[in-house]
Amino acid sequence: MISIKDKTDCCGCNACGDVCNKNAITFKIDIEGFWYPEVDKDKCNNCGLCEKVCPIINIKELKKNDSDKPLHTIAAINKNMKVRWDSTSGGAFSALSEVMYAQGGYVSGALYNEDFSVRNFVSNNHEDLEKLRSSKYLQSNAEGLYSEIRMLLKNGEKVLACGTPCQMAALRSFLQKEYDNLIIVDFICRGVNSPKVYRAYLDSLEKKYNSKVVYVKAKNKELGWRNLTRKVTFANGQSYYGVYMDDDFRRGYHTNVFCRPSCYDCKFKGFPRIADITIADYWGIEKVDKNLDNNIGTSMILLNSKKGETYFEKVKDYIEYKETPFESILGGNIALRKSIEPAKIDRKAFFEDLEAHGFDFVTQKYYPLNKKNKNGIKYHLKSIVKQYISLYRAIGLNPITWAKFIKVNFRKNTSCNFKEGKYIITKKSAVFDLHPSAKILIDAPFIYGNNPVKGMTMPTCLRMEANTTLEIHDGPLTRYGKGAYNLRYDAYIEVVNGGHLTIGQGAANVGLTIMCAKEVSIGNGVRIGRNVSIRDWNGPHVIINDTYKNHAPVRIEDHVWLCTGCTIMPGVTVGEGSVVAANAMVTKNVPPHSLVGGSPAKVLKENIEWY
Repeated sequence: MISIKDKTDCCGCNACGDVCNKNAITFKIDIEGFWYPEVDKDKCNNCGLCEKVCPIINIKELKKNDSDKPLHTIAAINKNMKVRWDSTSGGAFSALSEVMYAQGGYVSGALYNEDFSVRNFVSNNHEDLEKLRSSKYLQSNAEGLYSEIRMLLKNGEKVLACGTPCQMAALRSFLQKEYDNLIIVDFICRGVNSPKVYRAYLDSLEKKYNSKVVYVKAKNKELGWRNLTRKVTFANGQSYYGVYMDDDFRRGYHTNVFCRPSCYDCKFKGFPRIADITIADYWGIEKVDKNLDNNIGTSMILLNSKKGETYFEKVKDYIEYKETPFESILGGNIALRKSIEPAKIDRKAFFEDLEAHGFDFVTQKYYPLNKKNKNGIKYHLKSIVKQYISLYRAIGLNPITWAKFIKVNFRKNTSCNFKEGKYIITKKSAVFDLHPSAKILIDAPFIYGNNPVKGMTMPTCLRMEANTTLEIHDGPLTRYGKGAYNLRYDAYIEVVNGGHLTIGQGAANVGLTIMCAKEVSIGNGVRIGRNVSIRDWNGPHVIINDTYKNHAPVRIEDHVWLCTGCTIMPGVTVGEGSVVAANAMVTKNVPPHSLVGGSPAKVLKENIEWY
């Protein structure tokens, strides 16, 4: 019978419970939040089935496939952008599932329960795919999974089963035979986290936001795939964005604090893979094929068996893909071959403190966010040196460019902060015509006239008349980080007649024209294409008409995309999250989250999202 003396010898797959026909095995949850089998000796008849299906005990017999290494290594993105956006990586699992659903088969995966614990679930309803999609990053309860899949297979149903490598090894062991109507998919697993810690984390957030959690996305892409953002939305409408190591749960996960004990000595790493297909993030895709990388997520697919190879032929219609060298995935996927190291903490004390004092306490005590001492002389010296180095990289050694930098940033009516990197980074072709009374207020770095083409000297011009103002605002973290605003070459910005121009964090491609005589406001996260024109004034010329507007404020709200050649006319507000199509002439307000196009521009689509 199963007897767990060392917790590293149990991966929590639940297969032993499913195989016991005497119902002698139940699962008890320990102080860490992980479950382990417990045998009722009065019910047990010592048949040995529980040991026979245990994937850890039988790892040597299970670790085999048609090839020692994958037959093919694939980089892939789902052709359906909404699916890719909602997926953890590039949408490979959804593509694999679509093929199975199309055949009338069943798909198994993991989904959230109401309390955001996780369980394995089997479905033949395509509508369930949205719930099965995306990684959850904590251990899922698989009780009943193996029995259900075996029953479906025996009844002739087709099944695609996806789970952690240990769960899928357990499935193979449980079935004790090959089924032609089964495709097994695993993923590169770093380790499974404690459901108890995860619930404590959500409890902490609910307390901070004074509202119940209603939605969690473990790798939300609004700030980019690489930021590993966890988005948590609350019943009161507020949302929390936990970015990379700033998120207390992710930081604990990536420092190996609360993974299951067996994950520190995982038996399912390396090759051959036990599953037919392995999926994961394709870290390093930017070095392999930039056309498959725009920071929305790219999937890596390993075809480990001939069955997986054959199944993939049906998946090709759903994805854009490229076969890549196997070696290209190894550097970015260390967890494919190597177990994580245990955290250097007192694990027993950690969970006792979690029980007694809660999540915030253990976060601060055992893995606090490192914050540098910003008061010491050493820190100040480092920051100054860092500024000079970054400036040298941006400006080079050209004395004329440095003279422009000094002239625009250290004039009387320019407010900059050199120590914090809040200044205008001048380029060789930058031209400034500034009245002494014109104000420039700089709250974030601004690259003026960026020109990546060697030898090109096309100017970028800023002209400001008397009593005008240019404000450069800081903004929230975006998928591009919090770097400098990037204004490309051949821009012409004119602020006249006491006008006030405000620019948030974002970027503009070549040929931008801004005419500001009253008020032009550009929000954060605004992306501007080539040869875009924004104007709140038509100059001294007028049309004699009772509806004609010669000058009126222009407002471009946050997260707007102005495509190539479009024109924004006086008095227009472009609502948050909208897209203005190429060559559109915008004369009226654009509703939020709308796509507009044409001349004059009209709403072509509502309730859009863009990235």
